Order: sequence, then structure tokens, then C-alpha cells
Amino acid sequence: MAKFLVKQLEGSRFVQIHLHDEMVRIEAGALNYLTGDIHIHSRVLPPLGTVVKCLLANESVYRPTYTGTGVVTLQPSLGGFHFLDLDGETWIIERGAYLASEGTVDIGYRREPLRKAILSGEGLVYLQTRVRGGGRVVITTRGPIQEIQLEPGQRIATEGRYVVARSGDVTFSVRRATTNALGWLTSGEGWVRVYEGTGRLLLNPTPYWRYRVFSEKGKVADIAAKATA
Repeated sequence: MAKFLVKQLEGSRFVQIHLHDEMVRIEAGALNYLTGDIHIHSRVLPPLGTVVKCLLANESVYRPTYTGTGVVTLQPSLGGFHFLDLDGETWIIERGAYLASEGTVDIGYRREPLRKAILSGEGLVYLQTRVRGGGRVVITTRGPIQEIQLEPGQRIATEGRYVVARSGDVTFSVRRATTNALGWLTSGEGWVRVYEGTGRLLLNPTPYWRYRVFSEKGKVADIAAKATA
């Protein structure tokens, strides 16, 4: 099987994939550089329905394959990476969190209903990546991952995309944070994402400090640019 490593340099992290006559699939545009005899293949004309959905959802249409022997180095990040090893399971990965996977992993999309997409703040089309089968999957994160095992009758509610992946048996819904209809006016909480069922969650509640600092700087710069426009 392909060997995945997380390297760290100058405060940023990046993934290296070592191939020995193997194939991996990588998010479009994620390549930094490669060495060895590796061939890249990307479909020119994917199904029209998939293209339309991905464009509306601001999700990647293309995930090219890399086949051969050598080393593939991916783009660095101030966040982190998590390796998810599949053994016949199905997982749903949050929008924008999929980075790469072994060729033995089957990849598709899961579309949430319109009402759920709007209430969760994801727009009219809410696509998530579905992975299943066997092999390793690389997920991008803002910070360290906390894995939670949900038991029957247990639920977890989050405000925003703090759950970066969930096993296929875990259900996802959107509900008011408060039990009374107007409680959101004083609670400071509106709609929350509720996960329940029997399965596992990958929770990403706290970003790495470098990610937080540069994210806040970006927000300040955007505010300043709007103020001077």
C-alpha cells in the first residue's frame, strides 16, 4: 500500500505520498511537486450532472489519479492532516476536507436536502464527499482531531463545521439551539448541526494557533479593505 507521511517545515505541514507501482487520487490543485516515474490522469469530461452540482456547491469537480513509483508532495498548510483508514466502511467527509486517498477507495458525493442545506448556511447545494471500501484517506483539518464514538441514543450538537467527517451510520440534521422559538434572540445561538446514531465522528473544535492567527489577520485585512473602498 502507498505510504503517507506528514512532514513539518517552517511552521507549516504537508503530506508526502510514497508510491511503489501504485495509484492514489488527489484533490485537483493540491500538488506541490513530485519525483520519480509517476503519471497523472484527469478526466476531461466528467458527467454533466456532477459538474453542475460541484460548481453550485463550490466543490472540486476533478480528482486526478497519480500512478507509478516515486514521491508526491502536496501543498503545505497552516492547519493539519488526519489519516482515516477504511476497512469496508462508508464515511461522509465535510465539504473541502477531502485531500487524497488510495486507489482502492471508492469516492462519490452525498447531497443534503435543500432545507438542510439552507438552514446549515451552506447555500442551495450542499455536497459532501462520500468514501467507502478499503484504504487510507487524507483529510485536511484546522487543528487536532478528536474522535468520538456515538452510542445508541447519544447525540452531539455543533455550531458550524466542527465535525469534519462521520461514519455512514451517523445521521445529520439541523435544529434550533433553543427549545423555545424566540430563545435564539437572547441565547446568541441560532441553528445547530445535530449528529446522532451509532458510529464515529471526527471532531475539530480547536485550530492550531498559527492557523488562528493568520485567519484573524485575513479577517482584519478584509475589514480594512472594505472600510477604505
